[in-house]
Amino acid sequence: MEKVTTKRMSLYSGRTHPALAQEVAEHLGIELGSPNLVQFANGEIRPRFGESIRGSDVFIMQTHCGSAERSINDSIMEQLIMIDAAYRASAKRITAVCPFYGYARQDRKAEGREPITARLVADLFKAAGAKRMVSIDLHSGQIQGFFEGPVDHLTAMPVLENYLRKNAEAPVIVAPDAGRIKVAERMAQHLSDKGADLAFIYKRRPKGTTNVAEAKEVMGDVTGRLCILTDDMIDSGGTICSAADVLMARGAKEVWAMATHAVLSGPAVERLSKSVITKVVLTNTLPIPAEKMFDKVEVLSIAPLIADALNAVFDDTSVSEIFGGENQS
Repeated sequence: MEKVTTKRMSLYSGRTHPALAQEVAEHLGIELGSPNLVQFANGEIRPRFGESIRGSDVFIMQTHCGSAERSINDSIMEQLIMIDAAYRASAKRITAVCPFYGYARQDRKAEGREPITARLVADLFKAAGAKRMVSIDLHSGQIQGFFEGPVDHLTAMPVLENYLRKNAEAPVIVAPDAGRIKVAERMAQHLSDKGADLAFIYKRRPKGTTNVAEAKEVMGDVTGRLCILTDDMIDSGGTICSAADVLMARGAKEVWAMATHAVLSGPAVERLSKSVITKVVLTNTLPIPAEKMFDKVEVLSIAPLIADALNAVFDDTSVSEIFGGENQS
Protein backbone atom coordinates (compact mmCIF):
# COMPACT_ATOMS: atom_id res chain seq x y z
CA MET A 1 0.00 0.00 0.00
CA GLU A 2 1.24 3.48 -0.86
CA LYS A 3 -0.01 6.59 0.86
CA VAL A 4 1.07 10.22 0.54
CA THR A 5 1.03 11.94 3.93
CA THR A 6 0.66 15.66 4.55
CA LYS A 7 3.40 17.38 6.52
CA ARG A 8 2.23 19.47 9.46
CA MET A 9 4.13 22.10 11.40
CA SER A 10 3.30 22.79 15.04
CA LEU A 11 4.89 25.58 17.09
CA TYR A 12 4.65 25.81 20.87
CA SER A 13 6.17 28.19 23.39
CA GLY A 14 7.03 28.07 27.05
CA ARG A 15 6.31 30.97 29.36
CA THR A 16 9.60 32.90 29.32
CA HIS A 17 9.11 34.80 26.04
CA PRO A 18 5.72 34.04 24.42
CA ALA A 19 5.71 37.40 22.58
CA LEU A 20 8.68 36.33 20.44
CA ALA A 21 7.08 32.95 19.68
CA GLN A 22 3.84 34.68 18.67
CA GLU A 23 5.76 36.96 16.31
CA VAL A 24 7.53 33.95 14.77
CA ALA A 25 4.18 32.20 14.29
CA GLU A 26 2.79 35.27 12.51
CA HIS A 27 5.75 35.33 10.12
CA LEU A 28 5.24 31.61 9.44
CA GLY A 29 1.51 32.13 8.89
CA ILE A 30 0.51 29.52 11.48
CA GLU A 31 -1.30 29.53 14.82
CA LEU A 32 0.84 29.32 17.93
CA GLY A 33 -0.25 26.12 19.66
CA SER A 34 -1.46 25.94 23.24
CA PRO A 35 0.66 23.78 25.59
CA ASN A 36 -1.89 24.24 28.41
CA LEU A 37 0.81 24.50 31.06
CA VAL A 38 -0.37 23.88 34.60
CA GLN A 39 1.81 24.61 37.62
CA PHE A 40 0.91 22.75 40.79
CA ALA A 41 1.18 24.15 44.29
CA ASN A 42 4.56 22.49 44.84
CA GLY A 43 5.99 24.05 41.66
CA GLU A 44 5.77 21.00 39.39
CA ILE A 45 4.77 21.65 35.77
CA ARG A 46 2.43 19.67 33.53
CA PRO A 47 1.77 20.51 29.86
CA ARG A 48 -0.99 18.92 27.79
CA PHE A 49 -1.14 19.95 24.14
CA GLY A 50 -4.55 21.21 23.08
CA GLU A 51 -4.60 19.29 19.79
CA SER A 52 -3.22 16.07 18.33
CA ILE A 53 0.42 16.34 17.24
CA ARG A 54 0.79 12.74 16.08
CA GLY A 55 3.02 12.76 12.99
CA SER A 56 3.67 16.52 13.23
CA ASP A 57 6.97 18.36 12.86
CA VAL A 58 6.93 20.00 16.30
CA PHE A 59 8.99 23.06 17.25
CA ILE A 60 9.12 23.84 20.98
CA MET A 61 10.47 27.31 21.64
CA GLN A 62 11.86 28.62 24.89
CA THR A 63 14.55 31.19 25.53
CA HIS A 64 16.50 30.36 28.67
CA CYS A 65 16.25 33.19 31.14
CA GLY A 66 15.09 33.99 34.63
CA SER A 67 12.61 36.51 35.98
CA ALA A 68 11.18 37.61 39.31
CA GLU A 69 8.82 34.61 39.23
CA ARG A 70 11.13 31.84 38.00
CA SER A 71 14.79 31.03 37.40
CA ILE A 72 16.69 30.11 34.25
CA ASN A 73 16.63 26.50 35.51
CA ASP A 74 12.82 26.62 35.56
CA SER A 75 12.74 27.76 31.93
CA ILE A 76 15.02 24.91 30.82
CA MET A 77 13.06 22.32 32.79
CA GLU A 78 9.78 23.62 31.38
CA GLN A 79 11.03 23.16 27.82
CA LEU A 80 12.34 19.67 28.60
CA ILE A 81 8.96 18.61 29.99
CA MET A 82 7.17 20.00 26.91
CA ILE A 83 9.56 18.05 24.67
CA ASP A 84 8.89 14.87 26.65
CA ALA A 85 5.14 15.43 26.30
CA ALA A 86 5.51 15.87 22.52
CA TYR A 87 7.64 12.72 22.28
CA ARG A 88 5.01 10.71 24.16
CA ALA A 89 2.29 12.20 21.95
CA SER A 90 3.95 10.59 18.88
CA ALA A 91 5.33 13.74 17.24
CA LYS A 92 7.23 12.82 14.08
CA ARG A 93 10.19 15.10 14.82
CA ILE A 94 10.81 17.48 17.74
CA THR A 95 13.05 20.52 17.39
CA ALA A 96 14.16 22.45 20.47
CA VAL A 97 14.27 26.15 19.58
CA CYS A 98 16.45 27.99 22.10
CA PRO A 99 17.03 31.61 20.98
CA PHE A 100 19.27 32.03 24.04
CA TYR A 101 20.95 28.81 25.17
CA GLY A 102 21.34 28.57 28.92
CA TYR A 103 24.71 27.79 30.52
CA ALA A 104 26.50 28.49 27.22
CA ARG A 105 29.45 30.10 29.01
CA GLN A 106 30.14 26.86 30.89
CA ASP A 107 31.42 25.19 27.73
CA ARG A 108 34.83 24.01 29.02
CA LYS A 109 36.82 23.45 32.18
CA ALA A 110 38.68 26.71 32.78
CA GLU A 111 39.89 25.47 36.17
CA GLY A 112 39.92 22.16 38.02
CA ARG A 113 36.77 20.59 39.48
CA GLU A 114 34.40 22.59 37.26
CA PRO A 115 31.42 21.21 35.27
CA ILE A 116 30.85 21.52 31.54
CA THR A 117 27.22 22.45 31.99
CA ALA A 118 26.60 23.44 28.36
CA ARG A 119 27.19 19.77 27.47
CA LEU A 120 24.91 18.60 30.29
CA VAL A 121 22.06 20.80 28.99
CA ALA A 122 22.53 19.39 25.47
CA ASP A 123 22.38 15.84 26.85
CA LEU A 124 19.15 16.65 28.69
CA PHE A 125 17.49 17.85 25.48
CA LYS A 126 18.53 14.69 23.66
CA ALA A 127 17.27 12.50 26.51
CA ALA A 128 13.93 14.34 26.55
CA GLY A 129 13.33 13.48 22.87
CA ALA A 130 14.58 16.44 20.83
CA LYS A 131 15.97 15.36 17.44
CA ARG A 132 17.23 18.77 16.39
CA MET A 133 18.19 22.08 17.98
CA VAL A 134 18.02 25.68 16.77
CA SER A 135 19.83 28.47 18.61
CA ILE A 136 21.17 31.96 17.95
CA ASP A 137 24.73 33.19 18.47
CA LEU A 138 25.97 30.53 20.84
CA HIS A 139 28.71 31.75 23.15
CA SER A 140 31.10 29.37 21.39
CA GLY A 141 30.68 27.30 18.26
CA GLN A 142 31.86 24.10 19.94
CA ILE A 143 28.49 23.81 21.73
CA GLN A 144 27.07 22.58 18.41
CA GLY A 145 29.08 19.40 18.95
CA PHE A 146 27.62 18.79 22.41
CA PHE A 147 24.17 17.90 21.03
CA GLU A 148 23.84 14.45 19.50
CA GLY A 149 21.96 15.52 16.40
CA PRO A 150 21.73 18.40 13.91
CA VAL A 151 22.17 21.91 15.30
CA ASP A 152 21.18 24.97 13.29
CA HIS A 153 23.35 27.76 14.62
CA LEU A 154 21.76 31.04 13.54
CA THR A 155 23.36 34.44 13.79
CA ALA A 156 21.81 37.85 14.33
CA MET A 157 24.46 39.44 12.14
CA PRO A 158 22.12 40.19 9.18
CA VAL A 159 19.72 42.04 11.51
CA LEU A 160 22.51 44.08 13.13
CA GLU A 161 24.25 44.77 9.82
CA ASN A 162 21.03 46.02 8.26
CA TYR A 163 20.65 48.49 11.14
CA LEU A 164 24.21 49.77 10.68
CA ARG A 165 23.78 50.04 6.93
CA LYS A 166 20.86 52.42 7.51
CA ASN A 167 22.22 54.37 10.46
CA ALA A 168 26.04 54.44 10.45
CA GLU A 169 28.67 55.88 8.11
CA ALA A 170 32.25 54.53 7.97
CA PRO A 171 32.07 52.71 11.33
CA VAL A 172 34.91 50.83 13.00
CA ILE A 173 33.67 47.39 14.06
CA VAL A 174 35.35 46.59 17.37
CA ALA A 175 35.66 43.14 18.95
CA PRO A 176 35.63 43.54 22.76
CA ASP A 177 37.98 40.55 23.12
CA ALA A 178 40.01 38.13 21.03
CA GLY A 179 37.17 35.60 20.91
CA ARG A 180 34.98 37.93 18.84
CA ILE A 181 37.57 38.98 16.26
CA LYS A 182 36.31 36.56 13.61
CA VAL A 183 32.72 37.81 13.93
CA ALA A 184 33.77 41.48 13.95
CA GLU A 185 35.99 40.94 10.90
CA ARG A 186 33.13 39.33 8.99
CA MET A 187 30.82 42.22 9.85
CA ALA A 188 33.45 44.76 8.75
CA GLN A 189 33.87 42.93 5.44
CA HIS A 190 30.11 42.95 4.82
CA LEU A 191 30.03 46.70 5.50
CA SER A 192 33.18 47.52 3.52
CA ASP A 193 31.06 49.44 1.02
CA LYS A 194 30.13 51.75 3.92
CA GLY A 195 33.81 52.34 4.70
CA ALA A 196 33.89 50.00 7.71
CA ASP A 197 37.19 49.11 9.39
CA LEU A 198 38.18 46.63 12.10
CA ALA A 199 39.70 46.96 15.57
CA PHE A 200 39.76 44.87 18.72
CA ILE A 201 40.28 45.28 22.43
CA TYR A 202 42.89 43.38 24.39
CA LYS A 203 41.34 42.47 27.73
CA ARG A 204 42.35 40.50 30.79
CA ARG A 205 40.08 38.57 33.11
CA PRO A 206 41.63 38.26 36.60
CA LYS A 207 42.10 34.62 37.64
CA GLY A 208 39.42 33.26 39.92
CA THR A 209 36.84 35.97 39.13
CA THR A 210 33.50 35.98 37.31
CA ASN A 211 31.83 38.91 35.51
CA VAL A 212 35.09 40.89 35.81
CA ALA A 213 37.20 41.90 32.80
CA GLU A 214 39.75 44.67 32.34
CA ALA A 215 40.15 46.30 28.91
CA LYS A 216 43.83 47.12 28.39
CA GLU A 217 44.51 48.37 24.86
CA VAL A 218 43.05 48.94 21.39
CA MET A 219 44.47 47.27 18.30
CA GLY A 220 43.48 49.40 15.31
CA ASP A 221 42.95 53.06 14.42
CA VAL A 222 39.81 54.49 16.05
CA THR A 223 40.73 58.18 16.18
CA GLY A 224 37.79 60.38 15.21
CA ARG A 225 35.66 57.37 14.22
CA LEU A 226 32.28 55.92 15.20
CA CYS A 227 33.14 52.66 16.98
CA ILE A 228 30.69 49.74 17.12
CA LEU A 229 31.40 47.30 19.93
CA THR A 230 29.80 43.98 18.98
CA ASP A 231 29.35 40.97 21.26
CA ASP A 232 27.10 37.92 21.62
CA MET A 233 25.63 39.17 24.91
CA ILE A 234 25.66 41.98 27.43
CA ASP A 235 25.43 40.50 30.91
CA SER A 236 26.63 42.73 33.74
CA GLY A 237 27.92 45.34 31.28
CA GLY A 238 31.41 45.49 32.76
CA THR A 239 33.31 44.29 29.68
CA ILE A 240 31.49 46.50 27.18
CA CYS A 241 31.66 49.66 29.35
CA SER A 242 35.36 49.13 30.08
CA ALA A 243 36.05 48.68 26.36
CA ALA A 244 34.09 51.85 25.54
CA ASP A 245 36.19 53.85 28.04
CA VAL A 246 39.40 52.64 26.36
CA LEU A 247 38.07 53.54 22.90
CA MET A 248 37.15 57.07 23.96
CA ALA A 249 40.54 57.47 25.64
CA ARG A 250 42.16 56.51 22.31
CA GLY A 251 40.29 59.23 20.43
CA ALA A 252 37.04 57.62 19.25
CA LYS A 253 34.35 60.13 18.27
CA GLU A 254 31.43 58.00 19.49
CA VAL A 255 30.83 54.46 20.75
CA TRP A 256 27.80 52.24 20.16
CA ALA A 257 27.27 48.78 21.65
CA MET A 258 25.54 45.97 19.74
CA ALA A 259 24.69 42.53 21.10
CA THR A 260 22.36 39.66 20.29
CA HIS A 261 21.37 38.70 23.83
CA ALA A 262 20.24 41.30 26.38
CA VAL A 263 20.96 39.46 29.62
CA LEU A 264 21.36 42.77 31.51
CA SER A 265 21.88 41.28 34.96
CA GLY A 266 22.84 43.04 38.17
CA PRO A 267 24.26 46.54 37.63
CA ALA A 268 24.13 46.38 33.81
CA VAL A 269 21.41 49.01 33.26
CA GLU A 270 23.02 51.50 35.62
CA ARG A 271 26.47 50.95 34.11
CA LEU A 272 25.26 51.34 30.53
CA SER A 273 23.14 54.40 31.39
CA LYS A 274 26.13 56.19 32.95
CA SER A 275 28.71 54.99 30.41
CA VAL A 276 30.21 56.87 27.46
CA ILE A 277 28.25 54.57 25.12
CA THR A 278 25.65 56.65 23.25
CA LYS A 279 23.54 53.82 21.79
CA VAL A 280 22.87 50.20 22.84
CA VAL A 281 21.36 48.08 20.05
CA LEU A 282 19.98 44.68 21.10
CA THR A 283 17.74 41.97 19.67
CA ASN A 284 14.70 40.43 21.34
CA THR A 285 16.06 36.90 21.84
CA LEU A 286 15.45 37.62 25.53
CA PRO A 287 12.52 39.58 26.96
CA ILE A 288 13.56 43.01 28.21
CA PRO A 289 11.31 44.12 31.08
CA ALA A 290 10.20 47.75 31.29
CA GLU A 291 12.48 48.45 34.26
CA LYS A 292 15.51 47.50 32.15
CA MET A 293 14.64 49.76 29.24
CA PHE A 294 16.50 53.08 29.16
CA ASP A 295 16.99 55.95 26.74
CA LYS A 296 20.01 54.52 24.91
CA VAL A 297 18.38 51.18 24.06
CA GLU A 298 17.02 50.16 20.66
CA VAL A 299 15.57 46.65 20.27
CA LEU A 300 15.52 44.86 16.90
CA SER A 301 13.28 41.89 16.17
CA ILE A 302 14.90 38.54 15.48
CA ALA A 303 11.57 36.86 14.70
CA PRO A 304 11.76 37.01 10.85
CA LEU A 305 15.16 35.31 10.93
CA ILE A 306 13.94 32.54 13.25
CA ALA A 307 10.83 32.05 11.11
CA ASP A 308 12.93 31.68 7.94
CA ALA A 309 15.13 29.08 9.67
CA LEU A 310 12.18 27.06 11.00
CA ASN A 311 10.55 27.14 7.59
CA ALA A 312 13.78 25.79 6.03
CA VAL A 313 13.96 23.01 8.63
CA PHE A 314 10.33 22.08 7.99
CA ASP A 315 10.85 22.07 4.21
CA ASP A 316 14.15 20.15 4.53
CA THR A 317 16.04 22.91 2.72
CA SER A 318 19.31 24.62 3.62
CA VAL A 319 19.38 26.88 6.69
CA SER A 320 22.93 28.00 5.89
CA GLU A 321 21.79 29.53 2.59
CA ILE A 322 19.79 32.11 4.59
CA PHE A 323 23.13 33.41 5.85
CA GLY A 324 25.18 32.79 2.73
CA GLY A 325 26.92 29.90 4.49
CA GLU A 326 28.35 32.22 7.16
CA ASN A 327 26.33 31.13 10.16
CA GLN A 328 28.98 28.82 11.64
CA SER A 329 31.44 30.07 14.26
